[in-house]
Amino acid sequence: MLKDLCSGAFSRAILAEFLGTLIFVFLGLGSALSWPAALPSILQISIAFGLAIATLVQVIGHISGAHLNPAVTLAFLVGSQISILKCVFYILAQMLGAVAGAGLLYEFTPDKVRGNLAINSINEDTTPGKAVAVELFLTMQLVLCVFGTTDSQRTDNVGSPALSIGLSVTLGHLLGIYYTGCSMNPARSFGPAMIMGLYSYHWVFWVGPMSGAILGSLIYNYLLVPRVKNPLAKLTILKGSFDPEHEKEREEHRKHSVELNSFHKSMDKV
Repeated sequence: MLKDLCSGAFSRAILAEFLGTLIFVFLGLGSALSWPAALPSILQISIAFGLAIATLVQVIGHISGAHLNPAVTLAFLVGSQISILKCVFYILAQMLGAVAGAGLLYEFTPDKVRGNLAINSINEDTTPGKAVAVELFLTMQLVLCVFGTTDSQRTDNVGSPALSIGLSVTLGHLLGIYYTGCSMNPARSFGPAMIMGLYSYHWVFWVGPMSGAILGSLIYNYLLVPRVKNPLAKLTILKGSFDPEHEKEREEHRKHSVELNSFHKSMDKV
């Protein structure tokens, strides 16, 4: 674990999650602010959040996987696809990025427009229990989409993962805004709540998304597409000794080294 912590790739991944979440929260919350000249529509907000995620997945997906969401990171941990160390540091980076993004938006926005900074809140006609259930289902479909579009074992044409994940986020907002303002992402909820100091029913936006992420990961990785991994292999991944996200990169590096050594040997014979 210590070796992973000190590696350049690990540090860049943490930085990518921090910056990515900062940008996502800044753009997403910004689209939901009520300017006097043009009040935001549900469609506008939904598309803005979806486009933000799609753009960021395209930009930093190859660096960190572009989780940008503690629930997604937890889903990868449950699926034995990242280490415990990476999970912890990713979530910390996402939380800090969310606070930084919400803080910057607060500073740049006029007082009369700022409002409550688009904090997630439960609809007055919805109970906390129903709100948790909605957030659970919204996050579950997101996690299923993430796993389905980034599955390296698929041989069919999956199209653009960035676009698919962005559309999944848009879909969630088109429904979820009516119930909870739509979170699907505890960091997105935590950032503005921290800046504004408002935490009414804040636990809903942790319990719902995290539960949905766990359920989605279990369904995909253990029911729909069960991985052939023995307990020892899973333990190795969780300890950080093996990271499937970068195994392809390692394999390509090994092949390149073999080819390079073969070339050197052939030149020596000449």
